[in-house]
Amino acid sequence: MSETDSFIEEVSEEVRRERLFRYIRRYGWIAVLLVVVLVGGAAYNEWSKAQTRAAAEARGDAILAALEASDADARQAALAEIDADGRSAAIVALLTASEAVSADNEAAAVASLQAIEADTAQPELYRQLATLKRLILTTADTAPADRIAALEPLTAPGAAFRILAEEQIAVAEADAGDTAAALTRLQGLLNDTEATPGLRQRVSQLIVALGGEPETTGPDRAVAPLDLR
Repeated sequence: MSETDSFIEEVSEEVRRERLFRYIRRYGWIAVLLVVVLVGGAAYNEWSKAQTRAAAEARGDAILAALEASDADARQAALAEIDADGRSAAIVALLTASEAVSADNEAAAVASLQAIEADTAQPELYRQLATLKRLILTTADTAPADRIAALEPLTAPGAAFRILAEEQIAVAEADAGDTAAALTRLQGLLNDTEATPGLRQRVSQLIVALGGEPETTGPDRAVAPLDLR
């Protein structure tokens, strides 16, 4: 390479370097800002996760402490003081209702369950559970037709509490005097693949009490003999 070519190359390199430095001086702050935003965002995300985790742990500790109270009234009062939101609010309300039942405070239990049912922000699973528990709790005070109407949405295919809802509908049908419908429903439950042994035992007892004969299909559906003496 000649001296002239070498000189031209050096000048061109210097021009490129100068142009690069000029770009850096003009736009370098954007790169710095991006780095700051990324680092700051990551730090905030970690801080937010830590705060959420700490709050959840605090609520869990408060729930455990409340459940360790000496009696149902004290447990109910302690649970009512817990500041919960989101799904934890539904869990606290369900526990509060359970303790209210133990304290023979049906009105408080029903109020807690109704609060869950009315909260559309809660998962359908919790709302359906609250409905089922409330209707079981208020069986004596709710007309059979009203119980059936409230329970029917819980019997949709794939619903979490379908089997239990079907059982309660059968009870309501029997209470309404529709023994034939109740027996038909109970026989279906007796042979339902999702029915637990405990539920099949209860269903068999109800069928016998209603004057029917439990009919099972297949050896895996066998129900232990009943002693109704």
